Amino acid sequence: MDTQMHYTMPEGIFRLPRFWKEERVMHERAMELLSIFHMEDLANAKANSLPYGAQRRLEILRALATNPSLLLLDETAAVRARSLRLLAEPAAGMNPSETAELMENIRSIRDTFKIAVLLIEHDMNLVMNICEGIAVLNFGHVIAKGTPEDIQNNPEVIEAYLGKQKEA
Repeated sequence: MDTQMHYTMPEGIFRLPRFWKEERVMHERAMELLSIFHMEDLANAKANSLPYGAQRRLEILRALATNPSLLLLDETAAVRARSLRLLAEPAAGMNPSETAELMENIRSIRDTFKIAVLLIEHDMNLVMNICEGIAVLNFGHVIAKGTPEDIQNNPEVIEAYLGKQKEA
């Protein structure tokens, strides 16, 4: 949250009242964010000491700390930008219960922060249970767009991802 701090260098060096006020506000905000994923008890833990699922949740919270207008969750790349956040591998390596928890947390973030969430993911259970609209790519081309039900029943998607059915 460093970009949200407005004290001057001298105020920071000499630890003047404005410095302490802003530090307190940012600490409270950080604890509020940690509470979203019930991670308050891990506030003083080093990120690399956390279990894998907790590290993924922490990445999402760090992105939310920047007050994004769009949260991008991508399993293939990590990019940082001012008004949006792209996070690596939202569900990669998570067990089924962690993935279910992530699903609920993404819904909660969308509803609480009133921000759009763009999810790029290969875990079809996660995609089908959380997305309102889906676009399917095959070799970089959009082959289908629609609701989860539309996508599940789309013959082009089925062929692209499951292969062509052999005729009996």
